[in-house]
Order: sequence, then C-alpha cells, then structure tokens
Amino acid sequence: MSGAKTSRTGSPAASPGTRAGSGPAPVWTGPARDGWPLYEFALTATLMFAVVTVMRWVLDPASPLVLADLRTALLVVGAITGTMVFGLIRSPWGRLSGAHMNPAITLALWRLKAFPGRSVAVYVLAQLSGSFAGTVLARLAWGPAVARVGYGAVAAAPSWNGWAVFAAEGACLVLITLMIGFFLARPARERWFPWVLALLVCAIIAVLGPLSGGAANPARQFGPALMSGTTTGLWIYLLAPALGAALGAAAHRRISPSKGYGR
Repeated sequence: MSGAKTSRTGSPAASPGTRAGSGPAPVWTGPARDGWPLYEFALTATLMFAVVTVMRWVLDPASPLVLADLRTALLVVGAITGTMVFGLIRSPWGRLSGAHMNPAITLALWRLKAFPGRSVAVYVLAQLSGSFAGTVLARLAWGPAVARVGYGAVAAAPSWNGWAVFAAEGACLVLITLMIGFFLARPARERWFPWVLALLVCAIIAVLGPLSGGAANPARQFGPALMSGTTTGLWIYLLAPALGAALGAAAHRRISPSKGYGR
C-alpha cells in the first residue's frame, strides 16, 4: 500500500506503522482504517481453529496422536499456539489490523494510549465473533472429536477456586500489558515483540494450563465455552484479563510516565 491515507475529514490519517506526528510505531497497535476489524475477525478465527484443532489431536483419547500426560500435551498446545500468534502478527493481515486477537490486549493498548478508543468495541466484537467462528469451523472440519475435547474450552484444576483462577488470569494480563508498554516505549526493539509474546503465550499455556486453564484471553474461551455449554465460569475468563490489562496499563503509567504513543 502506498500514498497517504486520508481521514473522513480530509486530513492525513496515521498508517498502521506510523504514530501521528512522531515517526514509526509498532505495527501491532493498529488500526488505520475502519475496515481493519474484518481482518481482526479473520485472524482470531484462524487462531481459534488452530487451537481447537491441535487440542483435538493431542487430547482426544481416540486420536492416534493423543498425549497421555496433560502437561506434555499442553506444552505442545502452547508451542503451536505461540507459533501461530507469531505468524499471524507478522502476516499481511496482522500488519494491517495489529493482530491483537485478544480483547484484553486491545483494552491494554487503548489504556496505554496506543489505540483509538472509538475502535475498541468493534475490535472486541470482531475478536469474540472470530472466536466463535473458528470454533464452529473446527467442529465442521473434525466432527464429534472436537466435542470430546470440550471444543477446546479450558478448565481450572479442581483444587483451584474461582478467585484463584481470577487472580491468575488477571495477573497474566498485567504481565503482558507491562511487556507491551516496554516495547511501546522502545519502538526500535519492536521486531522482538512477536517473539517475546509467542514465548510468553507458550509459557502461560504450559504452566497455568493444568491450573487456572491458562487462557489469558477472553476470545480464547468465548467460542469454545458457548459451543460446549460450559459457561458457568465464563465470566472469570472474560473479566479477569480485562481487569489485568487495566491494572497493567496503570502500573506502566506509574513506572514510565508518558503522554501516550500517538493514538
């Protein structure tokens, strides 16, 4: 894409890789145009299709690739999910939309003043819709085997109560948001962001998967929970990451006071 983008008022609009009036910005902040949520929908659907698919193969007892040890299985799920996150961020569509694929990350970027508030609701809607669409596509592709793994919905260990799960899922987003703030403040190191995020996603799934569920993403749980009907604790996986993102952004502002990042 070449040439300056123009807003509805006729003034130049920031491109996905440009902070208004201050030079290059991380490509993952997005968006520059109102149409980018369609890409966000497609990216989230792709991610969820991949997540449900890998869970179908490594967790379904009838699968020839089933891994009996849960921690090993979740390490594989985490590694593949992290790889997918990296690839989608670096994909052409990811560079256009920002490839958040997580309502809590969208909220974090907004609270860090790196994402326009007017686009938050439509991005969140696109991500949640994409989660449901990706889960449905996995069911169509793999049939009843997907139902046997709960459509990929995460679940907490029996020894973990709701508040422990809430604290763990929220803490993940505090950490992720602080990491995002670090890279926003140092745009020259932006190329490392997808790598760090991919490793962090893998670690969260591998370590917290057997405990809190390790979702750390409202969209990650939304579609599978609706498809499987396991919605009793869904509010935890929706609210905790959002609260963690808000707390992480507040902590970043105290640690690194800034006028924002041009959004």
